[in-house]
Amino acid sequence: MEAVRLTAWVRGQVQGVGFRWWTRSQALALGLAGSASNRPDGRVEVVAEGPRAACEELLRRLHPDAAGDRPGRVEGVVERWDGPRGVRGFVER
Repeated sequence: MEAVRLTAWVRGQVQGVGFRWWTRSQALALGLAGSASNRPDGRVEVVAEGPRAACEELLRRLHPDAAGDRPGRVEGVVERWDGPRGVRGFVER
């Protein structure tokens, strides 16, 4: 399994609604490491490292059209893929 680093910028009503906590729980359930951070422009930046399939699943769950119950309202997601940098754990900032 190829390890990758996903950086996703999520825009919409995603700050102050528990979105980072929800993202952390989803990432940990998928066995990913990384972080979810509020950005000054109102977006949440999600960094996740681990198997490509798990990162793709997290990205699918972040997408505005994803089914399921999550806090806030996602209007769009921009993604970038890189090689892993060896992040451990998952933190909210």
